[in-house]
Amino acid sequence: MEHFDAIIVGAGAAGLFCAARAGQQGLRVLLLDHSDRVAEKIRISGGGRCNFTNRDAGPANYLSDNPRFARSALSRYTPADFIALVQRHRIAFHEKHKGQLFCDRSAEDIIAMLLREGEAGGVIRRQPCGVHGIRRTEGETPRFELDTDAGPVTAPRLVIATGGLPVPAIGATDFGLKVAQQFGLGVIAPRPALVPLTFDAQAWAPFAALSGIALPAGISCGTGKARTTFLEDLLFTHRGLSGPGILQISSFWRPGQPIEIDLTPGLDLAARLMQAKQGSRRQLGNEFATLLPARLAEAWLAGAGLDAARPMPECRDRDLQALAQRARAWSLQPAGDAGWKKAEVMAGGVDTRELSSQSLESRQVPGLHFIGEVVDVTGWLGGYNFQWAWASAAACADAMAATQAGARAG
Repeated sequence: MEHFDAIIVGAGAAGLFCAARAGQQGLRVLLLDHSDRVAEKIRISGGGRCNFTNRDAGPANYLSDNPRFARSALSRYTPADFIALVQRHRIAFHEKHKGQLFCDRSAEDIIAMLLREGEAGGVIRRQPCGVHGIRRTEGETPRFELDTDAGPVTAPRLVIATGGLPVPAIGATDFGLKVAQQFGLGVIAPRPALVPLTFDAQAWAPFAALSGIALPAGISCGTGKARTTFLEDLLFTHRGLSGPGILQISSFWRPGQPIEIDLTPGLDLAARLMQAKQGSRRQLGNEFATLLPARLAEAWLAGAGLDAARPMPECRDRDLQALAQRARAWSLQPAGDAGWKKAEVMAGGVDTRELSSQSLESRQVPGLHFIGEVVDVTGWLGGYNFQWAWASAAACADAMAATQAGARAG
């Protein structure tokens, strides 16, 4: 039986960072992962350039059944802290859109940085190395015993950083959720998030041919105080809708809810069309195509039963107003989403009411921690989920180091 101060299961973003930070503070750390490749989700993120954080990340950019939970970790390890680490490793990066930071060269630079940080902390990493059983021994110093492919190991601290269910092709599993349930922790039902939305094939048939068209749009769901709106690009696909705006709203959408789309955000479309009626000699189809992509404009007029060849001065006011109203508030009922294969993250996970916001440690099972995506904290699209990985990992590592330092002093 090998003994460690902490065992971390999951060599993704949160696990790598937590192991390195704990190791550099004096803990003897073992990092395990069942996959033979490290940090595969980092590798494929951001088109291979890794959107590693967002300058503006804060509690308002996350959803959870317990919304206040993420504040502590996010305030103690900020985007500026991770940016400083990236700069120390001389990794070139750029801001692409709305605070989103990407590597200039490759996501491999972030992976290499995390591995170097782990080496500096003396982290022992074993891959591929499956975990087949976990037990907690009672006594004066309770410990966790793990049965692994490389033999039994034990430590007083066990950190679960195994991520969520998206992209099973790169090794995603429900391991972390099963561990939580084994030790009696509650789990908020997991569901795909940051995922394309799909529609009934017959209902979507008029729009299937528009696949590949993209445009900026306002996308909303919910009502009253629960109403959420994003202004981002929308992408038509053969089966439904994707693009940043749809991925964003998918985290808030629930089955059975409609979504509402404004195809001309920031534009008083009714006033524009009425103005064109007075001053334009174009046909309706040509005029409308100055406001929307041509193929979408054509399909939209056909769906409304309007003659695209009608000259603007001959168009009826009520037809133009109805056309504007539908384009500004297009209500659709998604049939579902594209599932775990296409989802970027998991919503739901280990119930944060079961965890300390300071240390990510179970309130009922001392020494057991959950960090990163396996926890019920889900960020917006754009680097926010990586920032949660870094922040939750730092909170956990620092708490473990402080506990060990206190024990040694005592």
